Amino acid sequence: MQGVAKRTWAAQSIITAEEFDLVEAAAFAHDLGYAPGVNRTGFHALDGAVYLSGIGAPSRLCALVAHHSCAYLEAELRGMSANLAAWPDEGGIVRDILWWADMTTAPDGTTTNVHDRIDEIQKRYGSEDLVTFFALQARPELVAAVERTEERLRLAGVDYTAK
Repeated sequence: MQGVAKRTWAAQSIITAEEFDLVEAAAFAHDLGYAPGVNRTGFHALDGAVYLSGIGAPSRLCALVAHHSCAYLEAELRGMSANLAAWPDEGGIVRDILWWADMTTAPDGTTTNVHDRIDEIQKRYGSEDLVTFFALQARPELVAAVERTEERLRLAGVDYTAK
């Protein structure tokens, strides 16, 4: 099972079964926009959402993929905010869980923490890349989503804080 989707299992106790199905699907699909044939603009969150929409996926799933991990900031940097606006950013617990799962899973599927994950993104893309600049801008919102999710998990008696 894909690492990000696997991490969502910890959140089953803090959302409804319907929400869990949705966040699990979003976790599986969130990086779909990197795939050859799907990648059209170079902005994977948008490309994934457009593809999902084109095959008739539910709009809420498309929106979660479009807005995963603070994508609106990257959209601004790429001049694609109007394109991303086709899907609303719902905020809230389901979105936070998706962001938490993404930001606490390393590219190899292992568990990491949000700070190390953001550092890894910056190292992978290099100091001059737009994605690195995006990651620096997004850090406060990404950290906040991870902290909110981990607090919700703790309150539900689930000790699944990323180390």
